[in-house]
Amino acid sequence: MAAAEPKPPAGVAAARRLARGCWSAFWDYETPKVIVVKNRRLGVVYRLVQLLILLYFVWYVFIVQKSYQDRETGPESSVITKVKGITSSEHKVWDVEEYVKPPEGGSVFSIITRIEVTPSQTQGTCPESVRVSNASCNSDEDCVAGELDMLGNGVRTGRCVPYYHGASKTCEVSGWCPVEDGASVSQFLGKMAPNFTILIKNSIHYPKFQFSKGNIENRKDSYLKHCMFDEVSHLYCPIFRLGFIVERAGENFMELAHTGGVIGVIINWDCDLDLPASNCNPKYSFRRLDPKHTPASSGYNFRFAKYYKINGSTTRTLIKAYGIRIDVIVHGQAGKFSLIPTIINLATALTSIGVGSFLCDWILLTFMNKNKVYSHKKFDKVCTPKDSPGSWPVTLALVLGQAPPPPCPYSTDPSRPQEEGQSQAQVILPPRPCPTSALSEQMVDIPDRGAGPGPWASEPSQQDSALTDPRGLAQL
Repeated sequence: MAAAEPKPPAGVAAARRLARGCWSAFWDYETPKVIVVKNRRLGVVYRLVQLLILLYFVWYVFIVQKSYQDRETGPESSVITKVKGITSSEHKVWDVEEYVKPPEGGSVFSIITRIEVTPSQTQGTCPESVRVSNASCNSDEDCVAGELDMLGNGVRTGRCVPYYHGASKTCEVSGWCPVEDGASVSQFLGKMAPNFTILIKNSIHYPKFQFSKGNIENRKDSYLKHCMFDEVSHLYCPIFRLGFIVERAGENFMELAHTGGVIGVIINWDCDLDLPASNCNPKYSFRRLDPKHTPASSGYNFRFAKYYKINGSTTRTLIKAYGIRIDVIVHGQAGKFSLIPTIINLATALTSIGVGSFLCDWILLTFMNKNKVYSHKKFDKVCTPKDSPGSWPVTLALVLGQAPPPPCPYSTDPSRPQEEGQSQAQVILPPRPCPTSALSEQMVDIPDRGAGPGPWASEPSQQDSALTDPRGLAQL
């Protein structure tokens, strides 16, 4: 007698059943089942959600954002600037060559409005500035010879000497003397500076659309010599007064001229290339770019020097300049109709309308009084018979509601003879519902049959007939 095969462990058997179930469910096909719910409040919510989604896509996506266009951002740009005007200080008259740095006429330049001049500096020894840390002293012992302070003005000699003015003393240094704080003279150049004129010549190009345009009107006469920028009457005359730029940036000119600052001139080219090129116009805006409310580092200044020789020794004039720096910033975007983004956004809009169905299904299956009945009606399973070869096309048609079910397919009455020429293999079986649990059978409201004969005794109820409806459509 052969020995009985050992049974696999319970865990292995459960894993095999789970794997078989997953493999079987992988090949299932799911198709939507349409249910018409006669509920006015739910219908109002459904149509309202659809209307809001439709308005969002029509008004915001297509009209405001113009999502039907192919877009290009960041145009290729060139900027040329030119400043004109003269001003005067306490000691001299200044022209463009002296107060504009750098003089090349690029997109970033500075206009000097105040200077602190330290003239006749030569290489030698002199007292260190009192602003340098550890520069104050009482005797030579407080100064270390050869010490170099990165924030100072030279190498310390080890001597403690009187300062330029007053009774204080500082350590002596070897470098350019006298130091800046000891002999500087302040000069203000901003008296006539608000009337300086600035020409900003800008041209842009969008390579994707092969579109180019400039901000100067194409005229052969002396138009630029007599015009001044105005947003309405002279949009294509990009000549600005410096006072106008500072005023539009919301700053006080005299305060800005004393401390210095950075002003941005922003040119925006936002072009709809579906319209004529005359509708693509530059838009100018002005604002201050540097943080003026930061006490540690407010304003804008820089240093430069002018060198010359006196009696064979090199001498320089050190200038600490305060000014208004102008940064010309160009940006923009261009758009033109394209079929691809139009199709993508239309598909997104049509897909998003389904959000209304999802929301209403959630309300229907969660908050409605008969949510179990709706759930039983909405989710159904149909299993095809395994003993009827060649019947899957008819079964699919029955599930989709394309063919009526055959009459009495399960009849075994011997008194009904088979039609002549009909074989057993030609009997077509309809799709059978999968087994349901007792709980799911109780989900459907069934009328009390013990109360006596009634309409339900001779014909099935509407809910029962909906469960076997071959067209898959039930009305509540």
